[in-house]
Amino acid sequence: MTFYREQILKIKADIYSKEYLCEQVIQSKRFIEKEFSRNISLDDIANEAFFSKFHFIRLFKNLYGRTPYQYLKEIRIARAKSLLRTGMPVKDVCISVGFDSITSFTGLFKRITGSSPVAFQNNKKAILKN
Repeated sequence: MTFYREQILKIKADIYSKEYLCEQVIQSKRFIEKEFSRNISLDDIANEAFFSKFHFIRLFKNLYGRTPYQYLKEIRIARAKSLLRTGMPVKDVCISVGFDSITSFTGLFKRITGSSPVAFQNNKKAILKN
């Protein structure tokens, strides 16, 4: 390896430390948590971290154990559960957590929780009555 190549690698290691990468990924996670109700794409999230989307997915998954999209779904469903517990209509919950289609919302909700939004809401009402 040449002297110049060694110097370039040293500068690169100093500028792009792992701490910097982690901070950028954490910033994008905060962006997801703040903007989950909007129609955000992987490009939007990766741009928030200033990475290409493929590099970003790899970094995010290494840090959090799941892809950014999986995390976005988890955030949306968690918020949907809390809104359903308040008695908010399913259609309004669907829109307020960032879904355009009630069908896709219902399907994802059922896949993650094991029950439909209406069944989840009714079950919570039954528990509260007892």
